[in-house]
Amino acid sequence: MKIIACGSVPTIVAPKRYFTGQVLQTPIIEKEAPARLRATLVSFEPGARTYWHTHPLGQTLYVTAGAGLAQTWGEPIQLIRAGDVVSFAPGEKHWHGAGLTTAMTHIAMQEALDGVHADWLEEVSNEQYSG
Repeated sequence: MKIIACGSVPTIVAPKRYFTGQVLQTPIIEKEAPARLRATLVSFEPGARTYWHTHPLGQTLYVTAGAGLAQTWGEPIQLIRAGDVVSFAPGEKHWHGAGLTTAMTHIAMQEALDGVHADWLEEVSNEQYSG
């Protein structure tokens, strides 16, 4: 058994090359091989969001606070709220983030394929974000 004590893992500002706006990330777990799980608590301030991206083995989000938005390429934007679970299939191009005026926090869970958890793509434009 391994216990990771609360407060022992630093929160970081998410890299601007993958996110628009203010986003904080607190790692929960990153398992060593042969396991592949990575889980991160991600907090988005109003208007903040990911870039478009995919995950080779899919991704699951558990929204823990607030209300935000998520979209799969070519589909309408969906409202997501605290308590919602959002599942993206492997290779599904998508983005997620806060609402325009509401913050949102989720736990992001994904597995790595050959060490890759995500493939980051282009920025979500303001036009795409506002629908």
